[in-house]
Amino acid sequence: MLTIKTAGADDRREWQRLWGENCAHFGGDDMHDAVVDGLWLRIIDDAYPMQAWLAVGDAGSVGLAHTILHPHTFSLKSVCYLEDLWVSPRARGAGVATALISHLEYHGKREGWRRIYWETDEQNSQAQRLYERIASRRQSIIYQIDLAS
Repeated sequence: MLTIKTAGADDRREWQRLWGENCAHFGGDDMHDAVVDGLWLRIIDDAYPMQAWLAVGDAGSVGLAHTILHPHTFSLKSVCYLEDLWVSPRARGAGVATALISHLEYHGKREGWRRIYWETDEQNSQAQRLYERIASRRQSIIYQIDLAS
């Protein structure tokens, strides 16, 4: 059985294991401990609009979602940016990503969010197969200016 929950202070070890897998997969495995520590502090601090959601099965935590809730200029309702979605390789194909997104959708409807949105790399065809089944693709182009040195 799979349960989705918000990460709490006692979940640091499981969260960090999943976050480390995600970072290694996407080439961010050189993240400094201070950054990881700071991210964790933001997640568990109610003053920040960031949350971590864990998918927990019989064998422990197998999935992770990071969300950021923020205001929206066309509505008084908040919108949710799904910044990270990760499923441990040992749990792929078992519906974990679908369960995480479905839980966020349920939670968002209860909380009155306007929408949930996310982006994915255009080469990530496996994730896109899921996203095409459960969401509408927006025809947006994303630009960015990197300010970090």
